[in-house]
Amino acid sequence: MTACPRERPARTATQADATGRVAVRSLYREVALHPKPGLVSPFDSGSHDDMDMATFFRSLFALRGYFRDIARAGALAPPLPVLQALGISAEGAMLAATGGVNTHRGAIFNLGLLCAAAGLLHARGETPHASALSRCVADTWGRDILASRPADATVHGRSHGLVVARRHGTAGAREQAAAGFPDVIDAALPAYRDVLASGVDDAPRRAALQALFVLIARLDDSNLLWRGGRIGLDYAQGCARTFLAAGGVLAADWEEHAAHAHRCFVARRLSPGGAADLLAVTLLMHDMAPAEPAA
Repeated sequence: MTACPRERPARTATQADATGRVAVRSLYREVALHPKPGLVSPFDSGSHDDMDMATFFRSLFALRGYFRDIARAGALAPPLPVLQALGISAEGAMLAATGGVNTHRGAIFNLGLLCAAAGLLHARGETPHASALSRCVADTWGRDILASRPADATVHGRSHGLVVARRHGTAGAREQAAAGFPDVIDAALPAYRDVLASGVDDAPRRAALQALFVLIARLDDSNLLWRGGRIGLDYAQGCARTFLAAGGVLAADWEEHAAHAHRCFVARRLSPGGAADLLAVTLLMHDMAPAEPAA
């Protein structure tokens, strides 16, 4: 039975609320995860001197309405500038809450697009499976993401990602999003789901860490390039590949190896923030609809 017109706005609002909660939960799970190489966790600030777990909590509180609102906006398949305006406002709220510290700029961009895509898929009567979210972002906004003005002038200043992309000739977050997050779809999400299906103890935490190490191993992470240059990126990728080759989180001593990687990253002041952003994407894509449709 088709919903009457009066029911549709209420249904859209309810679905947008649920989508926003999934986004916030994904970001909470990312920051609460440990031991993550060089990243903020409940136990320490990793390679960061300007933020800790409390900073992330203030940011998440400031952003909770943004993900709901952009999901509601996405239901109308708006042009990219409409979504960008919501993101700029959210970035201002984040910076006001954190005293100018950039905790979630990548999430505002990545998860904002995915929440908008979820809103559009819900409006079409489709389930927001990971593959559907990926296609929706790429098909609806991908071309405009690549064509849009680079983020030289953000609320917080010049984008580190843009600087290292020009310096090192690497692709960045815009290219990843425009293509529908291929490193998540092709690698991180399958790795996450494989560990969940393995039946090991503490599977959700292990699965998230496995996905993170997969992403560190694959990405030309702009945060690593900014902090450590090509040498730092090569070190981080090699460390992640060694961890995975030894069995990853399915190895008996996985937690000791992950903690050692964390200490090594901190000693070198390396922080794989791009991989952390895509871990949140991985968690959101799984939680929006854990099972993919049958082929």
